[in-house]
Amino acid sequence: MKRKINCETARNFSVEKALEKLGHFPNRTTEQEAWFLSPFRSETQASFKVSRTKNRWYDHGEGIGGNVIDLVCKVLKCTIKEALAFLDDNDAIGPIKRQPFGNTLESRIHIIKVKELEHPALLQYIRSRGIAIKVAKTYCKEVWYSYKDKAFFAVGLRNHKNGWELRNKLFKNSSSPKSYTYIQNKNKQLVVLEGMFDLLSLAMLDEDLLSTSDILVLNSIAFIKEAEKNFETYDLVHLYLDRDAAGQKVTKYLIESYKHAMDKSSRYENHKDLNELISHGKER
Repeated sequence: MKRKINCETARNFSVEKALEKLGHFPNRTTEQEAWFLSPFRSETQASFKVSRTKNRWYDHGEGIGGNVIDLVCKVLKCTIKEALAFLDDNDAIGPIKRQPFGNTLESRIHIIKVKELEHPALLQYIRSRGIAIKVAKTYCKEVWYSYKDKAFFAVGLRNHKNGWELRNKLFKNSSSPKSYTYIQNKNKQLVVLEGMFDLLSLAMLDEDLLSTSDILVLNSIAFIKEAEKNFETYDLVHLYLDRDAAGQKVTKYLIESYKHAMDKSSRYENHKDLNELISHGKER
């Protein structure tokens, strides 16, 4: 039976690996140190240093530092006992052993497991985007995946071909096959959105609309030609695409092609998209 780690053995756990497990990745590295955006606050310049030789961290922004246990306790706001359990978790991120996959594009990201959203780093990320955890859990999952023999985790939205859109604080990825997400509830109207956080943002603003509509998330503007074949089966199509050049061009094309398609982007006319509206906390 595996023995549980104590404080002495836990201090040997790599600070870098602990940060990865918490969802934080270095901005730059050298042989002796790694620099991160601080896990304690929002910043654009990396002020959080990890000494690879001493396995210690120092936050220049706050003037504090310590060992890996101090780090986990501070980030997760937990007890030492809880920090030890976190570091002893078999789900720790690190190099993983697996059989080599092919060299095709489809095999570069390999899904390891899918579970309910619960990782503290992902929950923090979701909240930072203005989304309630309950809403995120309604539509998304916690997805662990491997890329170049390393394991990562992300908020995942499944598409209609069973591929995944993957988002976390630092990465925007997707697994193959890539396609649009189509949620069919046998309703007479369709809501069309561009991305995962547009869906979650609209759920925050108007859950009643989504509960009485079918939902199509493009996941990329490139899928509009493939997705629009579904439009004819609906009485109404509500378009909530980005208010940038690409989004507005597609919106114009759709309302000219389908008489029952309506541009709803005026709801966030002073913002690029629904999530920017949510982040500013100003619904119009």
